[in-house]
Amino acid sequence: MTGPRDAAARKADALAMWATPEIDVWVATASPEGEAHLVPLSLAWVGERFVVAVQAGARTARDLRATGRARLAVGPTRDVTMVDAVLEREVAVDDDAGLGAAYAAQADWDPRGSDGYVFLVLRPDRVQVWREADEIAGRTVMRHGSWLVS
Repeated sequence: MTGPRDAAARKADALAMWATPEIDVWVATASPEGEAHLVPLSLAWVGERFVVAVQAGARTARDLRATGRARLAVGPTRDVTMVDAVLEREVAVDDDAGLGAAYAAQADWDPRGSDGYVFLVLRPDRVQVWREADEIAGRTVMRHGSWLVS
């Protein structure tokens, strides 16, 4: 690899990473009181949205219901995408067959039929992509939900 990737390559690499089978995501949330919470979850990239499955009563779900925001980290330290995301909707795992099938096809497990689980559908608002220090400049490829590059 020679030099930093341009924004178009970074976007393409991020989209490919998010669509990788059996990929995980670190999901950071905070309570309304500002108590931080971080958890690894299985990830699916479905219809330009991030989808994770958690128990409805889990801290991640409670925090997202209360604040509507999360920060996601996908990939290894030297090839990471950081995403500020907004909770778009919460769906019981058996209430949307298409979403359930898409999640199960990419994630390493299928929560359908499990009591109390929900899908949290998260819309990316800001995306940053970088590998090394030479990619710190220009790392933001999405701002306010709009890609900065085609």
